[in-house]
Amino acid sequence: MKNRLEELRKARGLRQEELAEALEVSRQTIGSLENGRYNPSILLAFKLSRYFGVPIEEIFIYEEEPS
Repeated sequence: MKNRLEELRKARGLRQEELAEALEVSRQTIGSLENGRYNPSILLAFKLSRYFGVPIEEIFIYEEEPS
């Protein structure tokens, strides 16, 4: 799953640490999300959506794997 988290964070002039603190997660969690190494829990996805004021689908882009 791809995401626009880094783009949204930088557009607000936030460091990873600042976003992590606002969402009550570690900076490593934010880094892992941005690098695509970690998919968020539904709770964290909703927190991000509310924080940035955009639908979850505007942050996380789901692409189905061809079967």
